[in-house]
Amino acid sequence: MSKLDAALLAAHASGNTERLVALYSQAADEAESAEGAAFYLTQAYVFALEAGHADAPSLHQRLLDAGREEPLGLARAPRR
Repeated sequence: MSKLDAALLAAHASGNTERLVALYSQAADEAESAEGAAFYLTQAYVFALEAGHADAPSLHQRLLDAGREEPLGLARAPRR
């Protein structure tokens, strides 16, 4: 297990959302594949949203830039 994996587990165990955002962002930066980076970046974004973290907009932009998210917009009525 890498130090990053151990740090992620510890942050989950302690419920340290701030640390989870930082660690998942780091994991996205260090990922060896686009899929891995997208997974970690998504996790960072979800925890940032839950916590009202200041990095949420920049994480969302990174997901947009990677083609893994769509712009936020007005809710549309369901198609019939």
